Amino acid sequence: MSPSEVFSIANMMAMPMWILMIFLPKWKVTRFLIDYKIIPILLSVIYIIYIFISIQAGGMMDFGSLASVMELFTQQNAVLAGWVHYLTFDLVVGMWMLDQNKKLQIHQAIMAPCLLGAFMFGPLGFFLFMIIKFIKEK
Repeated sequence: MSPSEVFSIANMMAMPMWILMIFLPKWKVTRFLIDYKIIPILLSVIYIIYIFISIQAGGMMDFGSLASVMELFTQQNAVLAGWVHYLTFDLVVGMWMLDQNKKLQIHQAIMAPCLLGAFMFGPLGFFLFMIIKFIKEK
């Protein structure tokens, strides 16, 4: 399977999970997938495979400077591993936010922009959620 095909598969795995989390966060199927972290675990397997492929092809990765990281992201397998890394961790953060919201009871109309922000811009959605969480807890 080509890296391009794996890229498409990883995206197709993450996208439905985000849709469920944003629109049907309390549905039993969504809760099952969140509680057992099914999609992040599957994405982690893809990440592990492609990070090992990248290391085998180019040796240990150098994250010591911006230039060396930019060089890493010229290699297709490393970019794929990096993308799956983003997909996985953004999804885990979104799941964590929904887990936190079980106690906080923030209305879904407010949670949806936080989740959308985490999906599209990672730390931005997390930051927005943390502000709302702080306000709600006060």
